[in-house]
Amino acid sequence: MSMSDEYDYVIVGAGSAGCVLADRLSASGSNRVAVIEAGPADRYFWIHVPLGYGKTFYDRRINWAYRTEPDPGLGGRADYWPRGKVLGGSSSINAMVWIRGDAADYADWEAAGNPGWGWSDVLPHFRRIEHNEAGANEYRAQGGPVHVSDLTDRVHPLAARFIAATVQAGLPFNSDFNGPAQEGVGIYQTNTKAGWRVSAARAFLRPAMRRANVTVLTRALATRIMFDGSTATGVEILQSGTRRVLTARREVILSAGAVNSPQLLQLSGIGPGDLLRTHGIEIRHENAQVGANLQDHVGINYTYRTTVPTLNQEIGPWWGKLLAGANFLLRGRGPLSLSMNQGGGFLRTRPGLDRANVQLYFQAISTHQAKTGSRPLLGPDDFPGFSIGLSNCVTTSRGRISISSADPTAPPSIQPNSLSTASDVQDVLEGMKFLRRIADQPALRDIIVEELAPGPAVQTDAELIADFRARCGTVYHPSCTCRMAPDGVVDARLRVHGIHRLRVVDASIFPQLISGNTNAPVMMVASKASDMIEQDQV
Repeated sequence: MSMSDEYDYVIVGAGSAGCVLADRLSASGSNRVAVIEAGPADRYFWIHVPLGYGKTFYDRRINWAYRTEPDPGLGGRADYWPRGKVLGGSSSINAMVWIRGDAADYADWEAAGNPGWGWSDVLPHFRRIEHNEAGANEYRAQGGPVHVSDLTDRVHPLAARFIAATVQAGLPFNSDFNGPAQEGVGIYQTNTKAGWRVSAARAFLRPAMRRANVTVLTRALATRIMFDGSTATGVEILQSGTRRVLTARREVILSAGAVNSPQLLQLSGIGPGDLLRTHGIEIRHENAQVGANLQDHVGINYTYRTTVPTLNQEIGPWWGKLLAGANFLLRGRGPLSLSMNQGGGFLRTRPGLDRANVQLYFQAISTHQAKTGSRPLLGPDDFPGFSIGLSNCVTTSRGRISISSADPTAPPSIQPNSLSTASDVQDVLEGMKFLRRIADQPALRDIIVEELAPGPAVQTDAELIADFRARCGTVYHPSCTCRMAPDGVVDARLRVHGIHRLRVVDASIFPQLISGNTNAPVMMVASKASDMIEQDQV
């Protein structure tokens, strides 16, 4: 082994968490940091165009493109799970909605046996990572690496009708979902700058890569963690057909995400004993929690034909694509500069809930005619249409990630176990009824020609639930598979129980899923973790 393969920190995964860690742990100049990424560099044009994620959705060059096991809760369908396999990870291919989650989520994290993870503990890190275009206050900050845009003056005119209708349906207007309260309806903020995506790679990793003490290895698959007894000493990688070991003098840090971090732990002998024995893997530390507690949000769209022009008319025809492209490249404006989800909100569907249980999404575009299994954002319906979507916020269904083979190149088995509890079914049923209530308010009713999906034939509770199970899918927030808890996988400092010099820092450590989008919370976790890692080295 050459000296060049020795580092202070070896980080597995250049996703949302790994990019933050690489930047923070290398900033002093005194640590040598290696980052291992299974995918390529992020030099693909459509990564950086906000609406371009329709192009990256199925692109196996930069996307793990996982399929789940057939899910009973989805009527036996296997769901499609895109996950970023590129510098920036899923922050390079997601919809860029910048949401922190409810303060009550973090109170629950702390109450689950994780001191130091309450709202007052995490808020400084949310503020530290952002530059909020709308200005600074006690909740928001400026000067951080992630540029958060206020798109109020840039969204499609139909978004104003959606907000008006939702207010008419009883929800308050909320100008900042990341301010004092999350509940209400408004325009989503996105991590974009001058119309371009601000991924974790752009915000954190690119600046870090200019430092001599940072090494980023792309197209390098981490195959197992190396140990000396119960101490992690490095990571074996497979790159261009060659195996080599990167040694970590201080720590190995897994930031491979909610699917790949538990997979790598299991491949390395940390996980459920029966599973490891089945695949002939030597047990390093038996822990049935590794890969368990999988949580995710599931969502659905209701689609409407309308009498007024939508994005369908703007980016459907060839000349519309040309104009949109010119507007984007010359001015950083127009539909290509925005997320598909322009507006939305959070609501409690029944009395007695302490926080929102349903999240709303508004899209001034429709793809009703698209064939199943395609993501034709740049080829929408040839008539005016829009969609209102929902996902659940607080989920009680629990799934599992398990290796399917001792071969590190084999995808793991993903069992989401979606909608397997009565409360999850109740949340989405009440949410669907509220979607129709929004569409029936004067601000939208006057311009709706017909409900295309699911359509007026779907009316009873049983029909609504059956339609949800038939059409819904992940909203790409898998987490909790290396849960932070005294009886979980990591402790409150994100150290793996039973193993020295090994941490997990990504969405897998969430004790429970956040009530909202997960990208901002992952960057917060990594910011907080970087402080802990540096404190623990003293």
